[in-house]
Amino acid sequence: MPWVILLSRVLMAAIFIHGGFGKAMNPSGTMAMLAHDNLPMPGIAYAVTLLVEIGAGIAFLLGWKGKAAALVLAIWCVATALVAHRNFGDAGQLIHFYKNMCMAGGFLQVFVYGTGAFSLDRR
Repeated sequence: MPWVILLSRVLMAAIFIHGGFGKAMNPSGTMAMLAHDNLPMPGIAYAVTLLVEIGAGIAFLLGWKGKAAALVLAIWCVATALVAHRNFGDAGQLIHFYKNMCMAGGFLQVFVYGTGAFSLDRR
């Protein structure tokens, strides 16, 4: 069922592409959020955020260098969970933490098994 694999890539990539473009439209707000999370050099963190969320998100969606994009996004999910969603006393943050871990698991599945028949990797 190659179309299910394609659908899963669309659903998994959507949150990153949408979020990345939202951050691109609000650089000062995004850098303030990154600074609030105690990240050094918010400007560089902002650029990396856009590269990962938009760049790896689109690559994953298209299935271009899909295994590498999946690994980058898996690492990103774990890193952002540990940086931005570690207040486990806040139920919302705990949900976001587990959501990120769940997505990391999905990306690791793609890293191991590939992006499926409907991908640029398979053309």
